Amino acid sequence: MRAASASKLIPKGGKNADKHKDVIVSQAKMSTREKNSQEGEYIKMFMRGRPITMFLPSDVDKYYEIKTELPPEKLKLEWVYGYRGRDCRANVYLLPTGEIIYFIASVVVLFNYEELTQRHYLGHTDCVKCLAVHPDKIRIATGQLAGVDKDGRLLHPHVRVWDSVSLMTLQVIGLGTFERGVGCLDFSKADSGMHLCVIDDSNEHMLTVWDWQKKLKVAEIKTTNEVVLAVAFHPTEKDTIITSGKSHIFFWTWNGNSLARKQGIFGKYEKPKFVQCLAFLGNGEVLTGDSGGILLIWSRTTVETTPGKGSKGVYQISRQIKAHDGSVFTLCQMRNGMLLTGGGKDRKIILWDHDLNPEREIEVPDQYGTIRAVAEGKADQVLIGTSRNFILRGTFNDGFRVEVQGHTDELWGLGTHPFKDLFLTCAQDRQVCMWNSVDHTLEWTRLLDEPGHCADFHPTGTVVAIGTHSGRWFVLDAETRDLVSIHTDGNEQLSVMRYTVDGTFLAVGSHDNFIYLYTVTDNGRKYSRYGKCTKCGSEGDGQLTFLSILGLGRDSSNSGGTGLAFPPSTPGIQAGCLGVDQENHMNQKRQPEER
Repeated sequence: MRAASASKLIPKGGKNADKHKDVIVSQAKMSTREKNSQEGEYIKMFMRGRPITMFLPSDVDKYYEIKTELPPEKLKLEWVYGYRGRDCRANVYLLPTGEIIYFIASVVVLFNYEELTQRHYLGHTDCVKCLAVHPDKIRIATGQLAGVDKDGRLLHPHVRVWDSVSLMTLQVIGLGTFERGVGCLDFSKADSGMHLCVIDDSNEHMLTVWDWQKKLKVAEIKTTNEVVLAVAFHPTEKDTIITSGKSHIFFWTWNGNSLARKQGIFGKYEKPKFVQCLAFLGNGEVLTGDSGGILLIWSRTTVETTPGKGSKGVYQISRQIKAHDGSVFTLCQMRNGMLLTGGGKDRKIILWDHDLNPEREIEVPDQYGTIRAVAEGKADQVLIGTSRNFILRGTFNDGFRVEVQGHTDELWGLGTHPFKDLFLTCAQDRQVCMWNSVDHTLEWTRLLDEPGHCADFHPTGTVVAIGTHSGRWFVLDAETRDLVSIHTDGNEQLSVMRYTVDGTFLAVGSHDNFIYLYTVTDNGRKYSRYGKCTKCGSEGDGQLTFLSILGLGRDSSNSGGTGLAFPPSTPGIQAGCLGVDQENHMNQKRQPEER
């Protein structure tokens, strides 16, 4: 969640356009918050560069007389729900502190599952996509995507190296160097982690090598226009770096400021569509897992394989092992020299002995998704990250339990219980989740027929209303999750559901620029259409806008400053605040990140 930038009054024009012409303040001497025109009927705020229009209540005549300074209190992050496994890999590890480290959005989470506590590294400015642990197991490197700040300015992708004990940032690397984002990265091992290699998300997938403590880029080269999924320093050969991805594996020789590439030769073996992951055996051989479910062992040749052909130092396949049905998504070399592999289609974790013979296996239930990350835990425990954003912990003997869970697609709707320590979320994954905010557990979940976009609890707390992207909305029992009622208003996305304070009315705000009003009886279990407001969108700046925020109170007869008139006999409707999304109506289907 990001705070909005300072609000600005934008003159709307019309009947109040001449009210405050005597108020003139120099723009140059004003703060961002004060740079406004005290004319008009709405305030325009900017959130990450996107304008949000907030209509003023009708009983507010002079905004500048009631505006106040921002409160001194600051919010502190207490708990993060969820994990990003769906489109990431190799991003779950156990630290010496006993904490599981992983990331979601722009937050890196350090979760102690025994003490049920979280700490958070908050240095990033946009979504984190990859993570590497230093050989000392204390320092961490995390890479992020490009983004925009609260004022719409570009935020460059970069890598942050930080201390997992103090949470202090040690170095920020690559500002202005990386394009789009950081795809994967790794610390060197043979020189005790002095260097860091990084692959960015540019078209050429640039490989850079950094002396990270000096913030010095020592080498850079284009890798390939194909997708790169993994990068790793060789653990014993400090001048060797391996990258792999779509239909390739490259072995790079690093010498000073230069990088030389040699392609892995598949020879008689079928070239896979993707080489998904890398690991190293005790004898220095390279192990890869691919999209065909195959493990390949790569050995460096020291003599020419055929007189007059081949070259010294070429990596070739010395052994092939069929490991999984479907992809091998992740590899984990264990402390005792054994190997863990995680599969895609078969959802299996397999334990391999020192000779790469399968010793144990266990299948993760389908409800958790495919395997995205595997790491060694305490004693004989294993940590698993999945494509449905679960983190599991367990053993081959006892099975696995859920430690972290969250939505699997963009979260749009949030509602808080009026008096219990509960809140509800709904998302593009069609899941509705009820969370306990005290012990941070999931109370229940229910799958809707379509994605949920907004939610609000009835003041009694007995039911919750959920709006969807198609105009349908559901009312669920807040305890049993049973369906209480279902209605449809229009055929466009519903942006806001809001009950009045006394619970007698429900307002449903839609992207069709109507507010549908319902009378509510029987503690939120019966609904009757009362009417609809037909002038909810703004046409400021020549653009049609969407309703996005709706505040309802009591005792008043209209919603302020919008031309939305309610009959005087309508109880429960107060002069409130209406927010509309300043977007062109034709662009409403864009993805949430773009909106």
